[in-house]
Amino acid sequence: MTATIALVDDDRNILTSVSIALQADGFATRVYSDGEAALKALIENAPDLAVLDIKMPRMDGLELLRRLREKSQVPVIFLTSKDDELDEALGLAMGADDYIAKPFSQRLLIARIRAILRRAEAPAAAQEQGEDAPQPVLTRGRLAMDPARHRVTWDGGVVTLTVTEFLILETLAQRPGIVKTRNQLMDAAYQDDIYVDDRTIDSHIKRIRRKFRQVDNAFDAIETLYGAGYRFSEE
Repeated sequence: MTATIALVDDDRNILTSVSIALQADGFATRVYSDGEAALKALIENAPDLAVLDIKMPRMDGLELLRRLREKSQVPVIFLTSKDDELDEALGLAMGADDYIAKPFSQRLLIARIRAILRRAEAPAAAQEQGEDAPQPVLTRGRLAMDPARHRVTWDGGVVTLTVTEFLILETLAQRPGIVKTRNQLMDAAYQDDIYVDDRTIDSHIKRIRRKFRQVDNAFDAIETLYGAGYRFSEE
């Protein structure tokens, strides 16, 4: 099935050139020139992935993502300018899956889109295989992770994670008490030799903690080992 990519940017040259490149690579595209116009469409008819510019009139990409995350966990890649480090970190903390700085290579954008879509499709593909490829629920104390359904609970309360957040948490929970470096977490969440920096992983960890604390404000199962990395605590 052809994946649909939504592009939201007030620069029509970018909308046109990226849309043409994606279509040439086998994707279907939908384009929107501002966040306000895109919000309703993204919620009512969700694409497989959305690429959002941060700097837009009427509703910027950060506000669009905030409101989108209230209704949807569609994977999101942010487009940022080179100097928008604060916006990048904030976007990741709000639940974006990745970011790319402008000016960017269309080949790099397509590679990252494909990598994120593969991660998003993996649980559904495993579920379709049914009993021939069962995926057991990962249980660690009060945590339960069901990869086939992309479902996470803590003490029975549902915690909604993005694809990247799920993979990072799964990597930590698979071996409680074992420290995972940022590089190891990057390898688990970002495949195909895609480069991300330490700040990206730190932002995702903060977002994961924040989501769990909405269910349990005393959540402290993800520990930071300064200078080493992170671990899921043994109970």
